[in-house]
Amino acid sequence: MYFSRTTLLYMLVFTLLLHKVVGDDPLYHFCTSSENYAANGPFNTNLKHLMDFLFISVPPFGFGFWSVGIGETRVNGLALCRGDVSSTDCKSCVVEANSMIRQRCPYKKGAIIWYDHCLLKYSKEEFFGKIDNKNKFYMWNVRSVYDRVSFNQKTKKLISRLSNEANYSPLLYATGELEVDDSRTLYGLVQCTRDLPFFDCKKCLDTATSELPRCCDGREGGRVIGGSCNFRYELYPFVNA
Repeated sequence: MYFSRTTLLYMLVFTLLLHKVVGDDPLYHFCTSSENYAANGPFNTNLKHLMDFLFISVPPFGFGFWSVGIGETRVNGLALCRGDVSSTDCKSCVVEANSMIRQRCPYKKGAIIWYDHCLLKYSKEEFFGKIDNKNKFYMWNVRSVYDRVSFNQKTKKLISRLSNEANYSPLLYATGELEVDDSRTLYGLVQCTRDLPFFDCKKCLDTATSELPRCCDGREGGRVIGGSCNFRYELYPFVNA
């Protein structure tokens, strides 16, 4: 595993070929604030109220955001479930994410955590409607293709097409496939958080797509995962029917 950090851009390598993500395995997390809150203070109380709201509001629709409190005790948060995930699995993921983020970032006033099925984020700073380019990581398959140049072109073509589709979708989510050759099909998924204004979903995804050469050059599968949008492609189906 290799890590590097450049102006708040984090890169993380996972061996996707050998690693199968299950519902209770976090992909990654960031503690986005160095400031702590008191265990019995008003910020903690507001955070609990926020999470209670997200547990109820997110599963039926796959997304929700809210703010609780005022001034220094105000906490803002959102949760997003992958577009193909059932409401039951969505709720399980958000509940688990809340539990895990408190373990990984205890008493921090800002944190974000990703699972294969969901994203959970909270902060004392108001971030709704703003593209998050700071919290980001990469995942890619250890296997490389033999036709790197043409494969990269087709990967970009698929992700760009899905980005356009997602931008006009009420769910800001799209999946699809593209034939690479007679024996290989490329499968893709893109998604944005639904607090983004119109067209900012595509803007976010375009930025993520521009990082394909750095992330996944010639790899059989890969992901760019951020706080506002993400994409994934593989040479096998991975989306729930």
